[in-house]
Amino acid sequence: MASFKRFEDIEAWQIARQLTGDVYAQTRTGGFAKDFALRDQIRRAANSIMSNIAEGYESRTRSLFIDLLGRAKGSCGEVRSQLYVALDAGHISETDFARLRSAPEACSGKIRRLIDYLTGLDK
Repeated sequence: MASFKRFEDIEAWQIARQLTGDVYAQTRTGGFAKDFALRDQIRRAANSIMSNIAEGYESRTRSLFIDLLGRAKGSCGEVRSQLYVALDAGHISETDFARLRSAPEACSGKIRRLIDYLTGLDK
């Protein structure tokens, strides 16, 4: 696995950044824009992914980095779950749902591999 000089170099963070932009764009329109609770929740969850990756990278220990990566991974699941709510409420189409769902799934996989790598450094 490549070493990182900045958190911006981490592929999972890059995916999370794109996802966050996509979530903000999607939640500005239609019924989603008026469903304040859901809109704010999914935005917070998307922000949490990239923020926890960045915070973990900048933290003082590898164990704290791993912990914050775990939180970011959890937020990937939260975004996916909120997307189902948006789909069921009619705020997004099946096409938008499928497009948006793929990013947190990809990000979660990248985070899992990074956690595995960082955990393996102690062995």
